[in-house]
Amino acid sequence: MTAQSQETFGFQAEVGKLLDIVAHSLYSQKEIFLRELISNASDACDKLRYAALTEPNLIEGGSELRVSLSVDAKAKTVTVADNGIGMSRDDLIDALGTIARSGTQAFMDTLKSAAEAKDKKKNGEDMALIGQFGVGFYSAFMVADKVEVVSRRAGSDAAWRWSSDGQGEFTIEAAERANHGTDVIVHLKKTEKEYLETARIETIVRTYSDHIGIPVVLTGAKDGEEDRTLNAASALWTRDKKDITADQYKEFYHHVAHAFDDPWLTIHNRVEGVLSYTNLLYIPSTRPFDLFHPERKGQIKLYVKRVFITGDTETLLPSYLRFVRGVVDSEDIDLNVSREMLQLNPAITKIRKGLAKRVIGELKKKADKTPDDYAVFWEAFGAVIKEGLYEDQDNAERLLEISRFKSTHADTLTSLSDYVERMKEGQEAIYYITGEDAEHAAQSPQLEGFRAKGIEVLYMTDPVDEFWMPSVGSFADKPFKSATRGGADLSKVKKDGAADDAKADDDTKNAETPKGFDVLVGAFKTALGDVVKDVRASDRLTDSAVCLVADEGDMDIHLERLLKQHKQLADTTPRILELNPAHDLVKKLAKLAEDKAGKDPVLDDAAYLLLDQARIVEGESVPDAPAFARRMASVMARGLA
Repeated sequence: MTAQSQETFGFQAEVGKLLDIVAHSLYSQKEIFLRELISNASDACDKLRYAALTEPNLIEGGSELRVSLSVDAKAKTVTVADNGIGMSRDDLIDALGTIARSGTQAFMDTLKSAAEAKDKKKNGEDMALIGQFGVGFYSAFMVADKVEVVSRRAGSDAAWRWSSDGQGEFTIEAAERANHGTDVIVHLKKTEKEYLETARIETIVRTYSDHIGIPVVLTGAKDGEEDRTLNAASALWTRDKKDITADQYKEFYHHVAHAFDDPWLTIHNRVEGVLSYTNLLYIPSTRPFDLFHPERKGQIKLYVKRVFITGDTETLLPSYLRFVRGVVDSEDIDLNVSREMLQLNPAITKIRKGLAKRVIGELKKKADKTPDDYAVFWEAFGAVIKEGLYEDQDNAERLLEISRFKSTHADTLTSLSDYVERMKEGQEAIYYITGEDAEHAAQSPQLEGFRAKGIEVLYMTDPVDEFWMPSVGSFADKPFKSATRGGADLSKVKKDGAADDAKADDDTKNAETPKGFDVLVGAFKTALGDVVKDVRASDRLTDSAVCLVADEGDMDIHLERLLKQHKQLADTTPRILELNPAHDLVKKLAKLAEDKAGKDPVLDDAAYLLLDQARIVEGESVPDAPAFARRMASVMARGLA
């Protein structure tokens, strides 16, 4: 091989920041660097095993795949070596010089904040970040003042050395390696001598990496000392559940998810029959940063007869369960199946359906047995689960059962079943209101009439709510109806302690309708013209003078505003302006309309001012600010005259 001079590269800016934070302030338990390096080495062996299915020559001499650990006390180094797939020159630059993931800057900002707030956290809580972006390799710089990587890609004769002190640059040069695989050589800082002790290494491996499915071998630290396998070296998911401890489950989650938080839920079971497979799935306790990024893929690892096939398939779980981590091992899929053909494989389709039902079923158990714990999960992942309500019609009913919502009833989350049980006599629909958040939605004047009659209204505050409700339509034969639509008829619903018929409500409404109100409505219709769809009396307002509602067949107000903000809608649909006949302002305007026969400039100004007021309450901008100011000044001047 022709010698090549050393090349120097600068880290991607985010990597430089990451290294500084990791090395100096982020972690409490530095020993996890070894876990991360062993995990990466194991992944490299899995990738080679899969590649060798179609290219057997990649595994030289049929050697057993393994991870080797060695300690050199004199050189003060710990080396993690594998005989896996290896890396080329370009692989080293791409994998170790950049963070090739979306949302990196947001991740870095959060990481920095976590480091700055470290003193306020308990040990362990400060490790729930870095693993979510696949950058565990850099944890080696917690204990190292220099890291070298010597790697040779399977099928290539060229080996390369990557080296860096973590200070902003790394070098690449040609190297020598007898066969494929990678050596990560960690040059320890003077303060980290504990990792030169073989007993310490053994403890770390047995604590964090016992589940690794290939041997993790400690080579002889002294002349004549035999190599020792430190882990059980059997795939964890193949063991009987009763033989697996909680700590072993947790550490396997850390390995398979490359995460540092603890799993919120573990699902381990074997399915036997026409189709046989084993799944070991985890639901994280921390929401990944890029959960809502459009390029995010599912991260379930697929094995066939314990042979790794792929780790980024989107076919094993529907996209609304993309936060689930783990492995699936099948006995009934062709070992030589290509990744491109996975989506067309009927066995994969059956596994996908089975896994989705299993996960939803386990979530329902948690929701029923530990509602407070489930509420924490829902706050993190509820918005993603609701995507399935319109994407997965087969499971929509099951998903509705595990869905939770904030409402006007209480501060705690409620299920739809509990909502239906609390429905008032005469109430025929499940009412909801959409908004940016529950606090903003709670201030809407449209809720006044619902509160007056004690009718519970659900707060729908996720953008996805606008899309699943029309497709689902109803729950327990009760249709979903928006509180901001004209079809929300409250006259049939009795107030608590009210009379047995609707006559009391009708008498109250007639008593509150002031003389001249019909003339006022006519004057407003004439003044506003096509700007509104209609002007009418409201049975939903108790304190506010006016509100805007969408007609029964029109688009919901919040959805229309959302689409317009994202330039998906050019024009807005005129809405209905509802007036509160019992409001003092409306009564005075009705008297003026009666006295002036509906002909007075004040009525024209009042019509637009009240319309703009209703828009402002909805969180919208006034379309003609100068005209609004002019009318306001005119009305105030008349009042002061």
